[in-house]
Order: sequence, then C-alpha cells, then structure tokens
Amino acid sequence: MAELKADVLVLGAGMVGVSAALHLQKRGRNVVLIDRHEVAGEETSHGNGGLIECASVFPYMFPRDLGQILRYAFLRAPQVRYHFRDLPAFLPWLTRYFLASSPERALHSAMAELPLIQRSLIEHEALIAEANVPELLRRTGWIKLFRSEATLAGAVGDLERARQYGVEGEILDTAAIMAREPHLTGDFSGAIHFPAPGFVPDPGGLAKAYSALFGRKGGRYLVGDARTLEQSGGRWRVATLEGTITARDVVVAMGPWSDQIFAPLGYSIPLQVKRGYHLHLKPRGNAVLNHPVLDTDLGYLLAPMNRGIRLTTGAEFAHRDAPPTPVQVERALPRAHGLFPLGEPVDAAPWKGARPCLPDMLPVIGKAPRHGGLWFDFGHQHHGLTLGPATGRLLAEMMTGETPFADARPFAVERFG
Repeated sequence: MAELKADVLVLGAGMVGVSAALHLQKRGRNVVLIDRHEVAGEETSHGNGGLIECASVFPYMFPRDLGQILRYAFLRAPQVRYHFRDLPAFLPWLTRYFLASSPERALHSAMAELPLIQRSLIEHEALIAEANVPELLRRTGWIKLFRSEATLAGAVGDLERARQYGVEGEILDTAAIMAREPHLTGDFSGAIHFPAPGFVPDPGGLAKAYSALFGRKGGRYLVGDARTLEQSGGRWRVATLEGTITARDVVVAMGPWSDQIFAPLGYSIPLQVKRGYHLHLKPRGNAVLNHPVLDTDLGYLLAPMNRGIRLTTGAEFAHRDAPPTPVQVERALPRAHGLFPLGEPVDAAPWKGARPCLPDMLPVIGKAPRHGGLWFDFGHQHHGLTLGPATGRLLAEMMTGETPFADARPFAVERFG
C-alpha cells in the first residue's frame, strides 16, 4: 500500500480539531483529519450545554470562598463530585488549580482569553454560513436562575464587573422569568438573561457539519490510531485504515486524550479532566423550553436540544477512562422535574464525557519547543465548543506565518516549564 502524504495532519476530529483543519485548509494547506471514529464530533464535542459563550469573560476558576470550598470538599454541593479514593491522584493538580485561581492570576487568564471569547461567535457564524447549516445556531442567549438572594447578588456583581468588557445581561424578576419561560416552576430570587451567546441545538451535529464542509473543500478524513504517531526524516507519520500517511506538520487536538501523544514525546503538561454527563428527556405535553436554563444553586442545566431536553451536570473529578458514575444526573433528575415538565428519557443511559483542563484554565496553543513540526491545540476546559473556531484561526495564523489576531504567548506550552 502506497504511503499517503499531506502538509498537515490534525489528530482529533472534535470541534477544536475540525476548526483547526478548516482554518489551515483556508490558508492553502493540504490537511488530513485523523480520528478513531468514522465521523467527527463523537466525544467531548457531542456532550455540552450547546452554548457559544461569547459572554463568558471569566473562566471557571477554583473558588476562594472557604465555605464553598468546604461544601465541595465534603460533597455537599451538586456542582462537584469526586471519589475519596481518587483524591491523592487529583490533589497535586487541584493545588495548582487553586494557586492559579488567585485574583491576580485569574484576571491574567481572563484577559489572555478575552480576544478569543470575543471572536468566538463571529468565527462560528462564518463557518455556519459556509457550511449552510443556519438551523444549528439559535440567537436566544441563555438564562441563569437563582434560588437565593446571596447567589443572585454575587452574580449581579459578576455581571457588573463583566460589563466593562462588553458583556450585556438583563436582571429578571419572577414575572420576567415567567414571561420568557412560562413552563418553569419554582421559587426564584431572580435570574439573569445573557442575550448575546449563541445556542447550538446539536453540538455534535455542528462538528459533523464543519467536517462535511472540510470534505467538500477537498480535505481528507481518515480513521486511524493517533498513538502510532512517530517522527522520521523530518516528517510525521500515522497509521490509518487506508495506510500510513506522512506530513511535515502535525497538530495534536485530541482534547482529554492529548496526553497519549505529548507524554510519550517527553512533555510534562498538567492536563486533567473534569468529567460530565448528560441525559435527554422528552418534554411533557406541549411544554416548551425557549432558552438553555441553568439552575445555578442546584447545579444542573436544561437545554432544548433537537434530540430532547438535555439535562447536563457539573464536574466530576475521576480518571478519564473509569466506568461512569452518573450520580449527579440521578440527583438532578427530581430537581429538574420540579423545574420543568419533563417526560420519559430519550437515552437508554446517561452519556459521559471529559473536559480537558489545565490549571490556569487556558488551552495550550502553539508550537512544541523540542520537536519540529509538532503543534498543540488542546485544553479548552469548558469552552471547546465556544473557542474551537477561534483557536483554530489563531493556530493556523501561527503555522502559516500570518500576524495572529491575538497574543498567543499566554497559551504557550513553555508556561509549564
């Protein structure tokens, strides 16, 4: 079987990898997407709240409030779960996460990512138009509900802080909540509606639409094992079902599995995962959910996906490949039934995924320092869907010698030593 050749191999066909492939292709590169699945968007990109979060200026940092930390530590908060037996393995990373979440360092992360956040919806809109899938973007924004005055006040303070960076939000009382979502029930102190973020009712489908666009423009998609990657004679090669393929450059965009590539090559990057779950349910009767709705105090989100109402959970700290433990879904279900008239599950079982996270909640984007032609694009934490096209553009500009639209230095792997 003849050896195949390309300019760039992109490992991983989630939102991040497909977006990078499209931006490189746009700049004249012969790109091949490689994934273990036959179609794109089957892993992390498949399971999320569907939000293109252009209003999320501040990343999800480790809390600094002692009371909140203790609630998390003793599993008294629905937003976080872990197994005590796994704590020794996670503690060093959690310590780095805590240190990176100081007010000064958290602001640094926020300002570094701000140009990407501000560009996120713009880049998606361009790709959605080119892929001709306007039905996969709804301009509804989303709603955060609050059941206590304290959490509402904290969120209002965060909104006022974010307004200086162009974020808009409308504070809602109970009557305004019911006007927007008449089928919700509950005792709320208030809510905030963020109108700007886009909502994608089929995130995995959007990744597939982008992959199809890549194919129509001449890109190749191959099924292969990225772990076979090796460098020889100034080129990188990977084994695929269609034979070995080689290229001068390779992009690691494998999300929570990126360590399968960088670790054997000798890079010590503190990548960890936050696992999450979702379950689709039918609405009862003629009930309609108009926006994604976060029940902030109870730690779950409902989103009106094409497949049904998607119930998503908070973070579970567990080994990436450990068996699923969907306790958060089980605990959230009765609370969600009390919020919205949900019917029978559409899925046979909850879906499990993993969010790839670095301690400073910034992705790694850029050139590997010790291997020619090796590039990184992973670690997008809770914002893979949001940031994929923006970081794909940033990486492609770096790889092709253009002036990057944002400062790429905060995302360099060298920040970890």
